[in-house]
Amino acid sequence: MRSTAAAAALSFIVLSAIPAQAHAAAPAGAPAGRTLPGPTGSKPIGTTTLHLVDRSRPDPWNPEADRRELLVSLWYPAKKAAGRPAPYLTEQESAAVLKDFQVDPDALTKVRTHARLDAPAAGGRRPLVVMSPGFSFPRATLTSLAEDFASRGYLVAAVEHTYESVATTFPDGRTTTCLACVKGQDSAKVAASRAKDVRFVLDELTEGGWGKSWGKRIDRSRIAMVGHSIGGYSAARTMLADGRIKAGANLDGTFRVEEPLKRPFLLIGAPKSHTPDGTDESWKQAWPSLKGWKRWITVQGTDHSAFVDYAVLRPQLGLPAQELDGARALEITRAHLAGFLDRHLLGKRTPVKDYPEVTAHNP
Repeated sequence: MRSTAAAAALSFIVLSAIPAQAHAAAPAGAPAGRTLPGPTGSKPIGTTTLHLVDRSRPDPWNPEADRRELLVSLWYPAKKAAGRPAPYLTEQESAAVLKDFQVDPDALTKVRTHARLDAPAAGGRRPLVVMSPGFSFPRATLTSLAEDFASRGYLVAAVEHTYESVATTFPDGRTTTCLACVKGQDSAKVAASRAKDVRFVLDELTEGGWGKSWGKRIDRSRIAMVGHSIGGYSAARTMLADGRIKAGANLDGTFRVEEPLKRPFLLIGAPKSHTPDGTDESWKQAWPSLKGWKRWITVQGTDHSAFVDYAVLRPQLGLPAQELDGARALEITRAHLAGFLDRHLLGKRTPVKDYPEVTAHNP
């Protein structure tokens, strides 16, 4: 069985699924600024970054670290759109993502987002969506999805799994690299470590050091997890370990379900790998173990990175991308995730358009 995590580790390229000719320079006249699609909800969005330290366990990838440090980006409904737009990546992070491509290494620092940095949060308790990025992908690649969820009334927490991203810049200026990106990396080990990361983040947000400021804003009975690639495997793994997570979604990730999972789970993938007869057999093998509400769809014209920000950023950088228009790919992904989250966290039926690119599977 092909492992998405292993494939990413072998390539050492965050902008996955880009063919070799992408190393050519971006075409003349390519836009200097990059923009993510606007959120579809009605609420203004704020965002902030939390630095969390788990002193109960050593870092799984850095033998010199006796504690696990994490960064978490929060997106939330704001009282008003006050403050400056949030940055996307630091210079060091952007350069690491783009190091194999002949484009401006600072290009991803210029991405225009829609959330306002440290805007005052609107009142009330909110359902929480925890997000986990692909292996070697920065958490920022989930911004389009997170901003959309927040504009619809959700609190969103995207976890940067340190040493699993090509670059992570901490508040003190340190930038860590992807120590976990080694040939033959065990995807089960990565998913198990991420499950511990997410459980710690939930503890901190609800009861721990950040519980006083954010715990009162979280509806603890309404928590979901959405992951891309290995993050999708981690969503299933975390749900099996933690009953606080009521629903989960896997965006194009190879995964295993080690025991029956009796809560709602959504699969959204690219057709080449994730149709029942596709190159990745893991979904077909896992399907019988999903015992709760479940749905499996593929989106025609997509590739592995078409479900996150790279769907729109690759063409804006002049790099080859998926066949389907990037904005359309994200529109479909957002719509299906919103319908899923509203249904299983809010008990609300949100209509989802009948997109001709979408095929449902029930092997």
